[in-house]
Parts: sequence; C-alpha cells; structure tokens
Amino acid sequence: MDYGIVSLLPTALVLVLAVWSQRTLESVLAGAIFAFLIMDGIGFVDTLAEVTLSQLMDEDIAWIILVCGLYGVFIQLLVRSGGSMAFGDLLLGQLRSKRQSLLATWSLGLVIFLDDYLNSLTVGATMKAVTDRFKTSRAMLAYVVDSTAAPMCLLIPISSWGAYFAGLLEKNGAAADGQGLALFIESIPYMFYPFLALLIVPFVILGWVPLVGAMKQAELKAESTGDLGVFEAKVADEQEIGAGGPMTFFLPIVALLFFTIFPSVDLLRGVIAGVLATLVYFASLRLMPLSELFDTCIEGLKTMLPVLAMLLALFIFVEANNRIGLTEFVIESVQPFMTALWLPVIIFITMSAVSFATGSNWGVIAIAMPVAFPLAEIYDVSMPLVIGALLSASGFGSHACFYSDSTVLSAQGAGCQTYEHALTQLPYAVLAASFAAIFFFIASF
Repeated sequence: MDYGIVSLLPTALVLVLAVWSQRTLESVLAGAIFAFLIMDGIGFVDTLAEVTLSQLMDEDIAWIILVCGLYGVFIQLLVRSGGSMAFGDLLLGQLRSKRQSLLATWSLGLVIFLDDYLNSLTVGATMKAVTDRFKTSRAMLAYVVDSTAAPMCLLIPISSWGAYFAGLLEKNGAAADGQGLALFIESIPYMFYPFLALLIVPFVILGWVPLVGAMKQAELKAESTGDLGVFEAKVADEQEIGAGGPMTFFLPIVALLFFTIFPSVDLLRGVIAGVLATLVYFASLRLMPLSELFDTCIEGLKTMLPVLAMLLALFIFVEANNRIGLTEFVIESVQPFMTALWLPVIIFITMSAVSFATGSNWGVIAIAMPVAFPLAEIYDVSMPLVIGALLSASGFGSHACFYSDSTVLSAQGAGCQTYEHALTQLPYAVLAASFAAIFFFIASF
C-alpha cells in the first residue's frame, strides 16, 4: 500500500516528541508504534512483537549488540584497573589548556578510524578524565568525538564504512565485481561533508568558529560552576580504582586493535580477543581478585544497557519507516526537480534530511542507490560525484540525528545526555552540511 505523505507522520512525531520531552528512547518507540498503528490498526501490537523479534534475530543487529556490549566490558576494565586514569595523568603532563586537551581528543579520533563505534566509545571514555580537569563540558567532548567518528570512517577505505559501501556499489552495478573499493576511493574527494565536519572541529576549539546556542551555555556553565553536564552511571567509588599504570591502558588497546585488524578487519573478533587478553593480563598483574575482574565485566555490560535499548528501538523504527515507504516517497517527490546541474546537491540535501529524520544512514543510502545511479547515467553526471553526495548524506545523518547510533554511542562514551549532545552539536553539523551543499553545486559544473 502506498501511504504517500502519511509516511512522514511517524518521523515528524519522533522529532516533535524528542524536542518537547528531551527523551530520545521514548520518542523513537512512540514513532515506531505510530507507524505500525497507521499500517495495521489495532493489530499493531502483533506487528510490533514480530518486528522486535525479527530485529533481535537479524545477524547484523545481533553483531552490533554484541560489539557494543563487549566494548562496555572492555572500557570498564580499563577504568576499573586505573589504566584510563594513569593515561589521563600522563597526558596532563603534556597538555596545558582546554584547547590542547580538545585538540588531543580530535587527533586521537583521527587515529582510531576503523569503525565509528570503536571511535565513539573508546575516545570519549579515554579523554573525559583529561578534559574534565580543564572544566570542559561533556557536551563539547561528545561533539569532538562524534565529529571524528563517522566522518573519519567515511574517508578511510579500510574502515567498516568503506567495506560496506564498496559492497553496495558492486551490488547496484555501479562498479564491477571486485572494483567497488576502487570506485569508493575515487569518490573520496567528493565527500565534502565529512571533510568539512572534521575541519570545523579545530576551528571551534580554537575559537575561529564561535560557540553558539546550547553549546555556548554548556561551556559557560562548566567554566563558571564546574557543572560539566555529566550523565553516566557511577559504577565504582574512587577508592576502588586499581593501581594500574599507563601500560594497563596501552597494552589492552594495542591488543584490541591488533586482533581487530589482523588477519582482516573484524570488530567482534577484536573486542572478544581484546577482553580476553585484558583479563589474562590484569590477572597476571594481580590488580584485583578474579571475582572483582568478573564483577567489573558485568558492570561494564550494565553501563551499556541504556545504549543497547536505544539501538534496538532505533532498528525497530527504521524497519517501521521501511515498511511505510518513507524513503521511496521522498525520492519520488523530488525526482521531477532533478536536472544534471542540480542532481548532486538535491541528492545530498534530500538524503541528508531522510537520514537525519529516520536515524538510518546505511539503510537509507542502500534504498536510494538503485534510484540515484540510473539518474546519474541519464543526466550524464559524474558517478563518483553522485556517490560522494550519497555518502556525505549518510555521514550527516549519522553525525547529526538525535537518535542515530553514532550520536547515542558518542554521548555514552563522553558521559552526557544523548539529547544534550545532539542539540549542542547540531549547529556545527548544519554549518558543515550547508557548505557541502554549496560545494556539490559548484562541482556539478
């Protein structure tokens, strides 16, 4: 059934509720229920149950839940051992100001480019002890972390994003078998949004781009009152932190990255091996009894429960939007306005809006590719340019959406509220998107 403009209503409800209530989980669930209510009437409960179960049984979603849960375990082990604190103290010996600490955070985000989940959780958890010392709001930390997560992964071909989109390019006939990665690399110069999102971060840190709105308020509050906007579970008291040194931070991180990269990039294998190696290492150092080590693992899982609930709600909402035909409706609505000159910028703006509204970045772009690529051929528009527009839109949605996985995980890693993080970083994401749209229009010539 074609629901037409009605397909916009569930997403509109989510956005309105998120702004009004400042609660993202409940807003996303309400949007999903509303969509199923439109499609199935009083039978929506059966549909909701069926979709929830199917999402939990989906191999990709199970992978994400396992990876995020185990990252929580890994990070909690680093914190509990004292390794994170020791690393923070080591950095504090070299860093003299808030600007230096935030630039160090940005630089660390550029290095950890394999996956946005790994980036968001690891960099935030690592650097918050450092930025706290300089009275930096957790919202500012989350912005810096989030701005180097998805944007950086888009620009590096060996990241999880590169592998996924290279496969999609081959599947949709844009590239021959085995040539998807080569076409992805050819499109990187046209990925204007991730370049701009990354570039604006140091400009904000150095004050060349001013603080505005909620970000300005959060920073003023942090500096004047010391209230950093911390929003995270306090698992252990300060006296329970172990006496581990910097090596109890570095060696587990090295093990995690090594097992993630070799022999091929696999985040699940990497985090499983990283957790096991960390447990063996900490046990050999006798940092704490084995019972406390295993209790720490359980506490790490507990800290991720709100995130896992949010991710499941997001996947249900994405499936609801897929069934109600939101993406197809938007594409069909703007298709008559497309010309050779306007095609890249319309694709970028349209798919950015859909990705932002739905919280789906990979899924929405997968739906759009079968429409965008034939249009590029019809209007004789550069295929790498169109791909750059599509993937830039995906990056914007991941970066800016109030309830995307990247936003949720960046807030979790930095220890601030998801809504506050989304609201404070939105002006800078929109600024990058605005300039990106201009560049896409110029590139069309």
